[in-house]
Amino acid sequence: MVFLANDRETYRKRPYDTIRAVAQQAETDGFDSIWLADHLLYRNPGEPTRGIWECWTMLAALAEATRRVEIGTMVLCNSFRNPAILAKMATAADEVSRGRLILGIGAGWNEPEYQAFGLPFDHRVDRFEEALQILTPLLREGYVDFAGRYYQARNCENVPRGPRPEGPPILVGTRGPRMLRLTARYADLWNVGYMGKPDTMAEPLAKITAACREVGRDPATIGITALIGLWFPDLQAQKPSFFDHPLTGTAQELAAAMRGYAQLGVQHIMFQCEPYTAEALLRLTEALQLYRGTEPQ
Repeated sequence: MVFLANDRETYRKRPYDTIRAVAQQAETDGFDSIWLADHLLYRNPGEPTRGIWECWTMLAALAEATRRVEIGTMVLCNSFRNPAILAKMATAADEVSRGRLILGIGAGWNEPEYQAFGLPFDHRVDRFEEALQILTPLLREGYVDFAGRYYQARNCENVPRGPRPEGPPILVGTRGPRMLRLTARYADLWNVGYMGKPDTMAEPLAKITAACREVGRDPATIGITALIGLWFPDLQAQKPSFFDHPLTGTAQELAAAMRGYAQLGVQHIMFQCEPYTAEALLRLTEALQLYRGTEPQ
């Protein structure tokens, strides 16, 4: 059972002190992990630009500010960072967190931020495939010698090694057929979103199972995770446009949904609350405590 701490702004700044307080409260309340989105800006025609703090800087700070929870990225955009340097960054963050990092990564999708920051938007999956061929061995073995069309890492070593011999686990967030095959070939964990009730996982689970079999991997060896869109209609009347089938309900109903995901073998569930308010987080906390049969700390 995990918790999504989303540092995304609306139209005003959310100070780091506020983000840190949310993360520390989540740890106190018994959540297992905190997650940050990786974007540079959000821009839609006719609307003011929405900002967001740079993900990795915030993640490293939260690694020091917390003690127990896992820290994860949901998910890093491959195009923003050289994969060999990212391996170094991930190893350092895993050291700071004492082995609590989950490295979530994907191919990217938000074209306006690519344009604004001068990043190539073409061949994103091709680039991602090459990146995985650098990132994975550097994290797991500490060495790679790779020359591709988009990336090179010649006679590259990742030293010193972090607190875990095989490095932090790699999570890939995706739905597309080719990306699912790459996930099955390289990743430790797979993530899909935005999910609602547990039965919304049926089709995605079938697809990742098929992808694993296609590349000759036992599906039982890949960890399944799900990003859940959690909506409280009484706190926000309009359904978020990016939630197809959001999860709603009372604390008891949310706890039942958590049990349903556990029964499906989903190892981690992440919640994105809409609206992202103190009241919404309190309700999610109550549901977690009901699920675990515990009282607030």
